[in-house]
Amino acid sequence: MNLNRVIVDLESESAWVEGGATLGELYSAIAAHSSYYGFPAGLGPTVGVSGHFSGGGIGVLGRKYGLSADNVLDVGFIDAEGRVMGRAEMGEEVFWALRGGGGGNFGVVYGWKVQLVHVPIRVTCFSVTKEGPIHELAQLIYKWQFVAPYLDDGFHISIYLTASTSKEVYVTFKGFYLGLRLEAMSIVNQHYPELKIDEEEYLEMSWIESVLYFSGLPKGSTTQNLKSRYWSDKSYIKAKSDYVREPISIEGLEGALEMVAIEPMGLLLLDPYGGIMDRISNDSIAFPHRKGNLYNILYVSFWVEEDDDNRILSWIKKVYDYMTPFVASNPRATYVNYLDLDLGTIDFTNKDDDIVEKARAWGEKYFLGNYDKLVKVKTIIDQQNVFNHIQGIPSSSVQYHDEL
Repeated sequence: MNLNRVIVDLESESAWVEGGATLGELYSAIAAHSSYYGFPAGLGPTVGVSGHFSGGGIGVLGRKYGLSADNVLDVGFIDAEGRVMGRAEMGEEVFWALRGGGGGNFGVVYGWKVQLVHVPIRVTCFSVTKEGPIHELAQLIYKWQFVAPYLDDGFHISIYLTASTSKEVYVTFKGFYLGLRLEAMSIVNQHYPELKIDEEEYLEMSWIESVLYFSGLPKGSTTQNLKSRYWSDKSYIKAKSDYVREPISIEGLEGALEMVAIEPMGLLLLDPYGGIMDRISNDSIAFPHRKGNLYNILYVSFWVEEDDDNRILSWIKKVYDYMTPFVASNPRATYVNYLDLDLGTIDFTNKDDDIVEKARAWGEKYFLGNYDKLVKVKTIIDQQNVFNHIQGIPSSSVQYHDEL
């Protein structure tokens, strides 16, 4: 965590980010140098860059500039034998795997060289919450499926589904646009008039102000607060995820909303794809979820010590089971940064396990057709499976690890 320096070079439009930095530290360093640059990554300022980039890195700039991992230019890397390497020394296959192949699999990345992206001086944001009968809310979400993945690449509208303790359902639309508020208003009014956003709810601000706006930090926070590594409101969390390739029916969405209504500690997040994500090939980096995906669904449940964790964990599994007919299948795809141990784990002490085939159970869900190439790269760079975890990419040269 002390390897957290960020060195910005405006001349090359790039930055070196040490492996222990957080997204908030990266964002604040960029903003300290220029108002014309940003970086495509997630909303949480305390998220570590290495885990985020290793799995892909989804954010509100993703439809315009792709994932964080799509914008990695080089890495500082130490392999299992202690060799220090950059992109040139490791070769393109290993560099490919480090971008989206999941954290903890191949070695230690102590630094990332990233491509900065252009942002306008002013961007537009909104956060609008709708409540009402479930049928009406389902209609709004149904229309969103035909709008959000196809908007101008610079427009990102995500949906948060939550409920109160009195079983009222809230549907919050969070929008980000790389441009002025009048342009954003015109686009929404043309393509999604059902959203009915009041003019004053479109907020114009700088890119770094938008980072703060979506960060979850208290109102009045500054870029200095982005550097804090500690999140005060901590809880236990369980996550699962899906990809949606065909619009879900209104009836299907109503069922999902009815399930949201019964658990105030649950959340569903719908993030649109499309844009440049449709134009980057599935095997350009290890992250494979590209063309044909309308959106990603994150299912999350939260709890603290005194809550009934069995009830909350049971709820998220029921929601996930309910969504089965509506989401991508064969395999049922999921995002590796929303780690889900329900998909299976490796028992390294079982000498009878073929761990490459055992890991395929989750490996093909996380990485689709890229799984076999990741195993090949793992076998090249870490033959003895030194870097391992219970849901990692295994080397094909070992079947188990005696020490675990």
